[in-house]
Amino acid sequence: MTRTGRDRSLITRLLLAQVLVIAAGSLTLTVTAVLVAPGLFRTHLAQAGHVEPGVRQHAEEAFASSFVLSLSVATLAALLAAGAISWLLVRRIATPVQQLADAADAVASGRYDVRVPAVTFGRELEQLSGAFAHMAHRLADTDAARTRMLADLAHELRTPLATLAAYIDGLEDGVIDPDHDAWVTMRNQVERLRRLATDVRQVAAAQEGLDLRFVAVDPVALAHSAVAAAMPAYTARGVELTYQGPDSAPLTTGDPGRLGQVLANLLDNALRHTSPGGHVRLALEPREDELGLTVADDGEGLAPDELEAIFERFHRVDPARGDRDGSGSGLGLTIARAIAHGHGGTLTATSAGPGRGAAFTLALPWDARAGSEPD
Repeated sequence: MTRTGRDRSLITRLLLAQVLVIAAGSLTLTVTAVLVAPGLFRTHLAQAGHVEPGVRQHAEEAFASSFVLSLSVATLAALLAAGAISWLLVRRIATPVQQLADAADAVASGRYDVRVPAVTFGRELEQLSGAFAHMAHRLADTDAARTRMLADLAHELRTPLATLAAYIDGLEDGVIDPDHDAWVTMRNQVERLRRLATDVRQVAAAQEGLDLRFVAVDPVALAHSAVAAAMPAYTARGVELTYQGPDSAPLTTGDPGRLGQVLANLLDNALRHTSPGGHVRLALEPREDELGLTVADDGEGLAPDELEAIFERFHRVDPARGDRDGSGSGLGLTIARAIAHGHGGTLTATSAGPGRGAAFTLALPWDARAGSEPD
């Protein structure tokens, strides 16, 4: 940053301001003393009866010399004391401000690990220091998440692109026959890329704040609709899907499209991790203060350290267990939890352990609009 001859540091400006205040005070004191003190001295001298011209002149000269000397010493001492105190005060204020400015330059250049000084001189400076440290920490987390997401995205794109490239080369070289299986494989990889692009867009939308449109929702109809939509895929896979719950329930509020998306993601996730011949259940449970929707399976289950990790972007369970077709983007559960939070609810996972199934519970307040503010 370039500086001109007219630039002044904060220390210089504060000191100049203090000097002006001290000078104005000293000048006011001197003028007031000069105007008031001699007149008062003459008045008291006359009241004392000393009216002889010689005595009066000598007394006034003595008063004037002692007055000037005393005023000069007092003014000089006051200037020195005020100057020293002002210097210390200015240093206490300007030093942390300069440190914060240096930290801001470091953050602006991309160094988020900069040490932000802890300022204790004044509540305002302390609040500024704390807010800046919090901002630097949030920026560091955001930058790390962005870097991690780009790396994960590149990794997710690599497999379908490599498969497509291999098939295209094989078709050109005549190694692969252009039969039905080849076209199905390539179409599946294109579908996987399309789904990944859609999920990435939805994750970005969830981070910026979901556009939710709240209306009255029949939870039973919502559950039955989700089961009906997923049933063909379950039948083709040989996995049984059932609904468990009442035939009717009180209406709730929510975005039916987004809530249907949550259930579709949960049912799709359960299908990919349940072996043929297994069973998945969508259970609806109206509670006193919330509505519970649980998708439970008897599939591969989860380890305790995976119960929260599975909601992270691009997280995958052990490849040896589940997601065999590779169709999952690793973003479905991230999107589902974001929608749950947008409704003021929660989405949690439970499991008795690997090989013992898993359950995902969506808990929604009856009036979801009360908790719809973004996080």
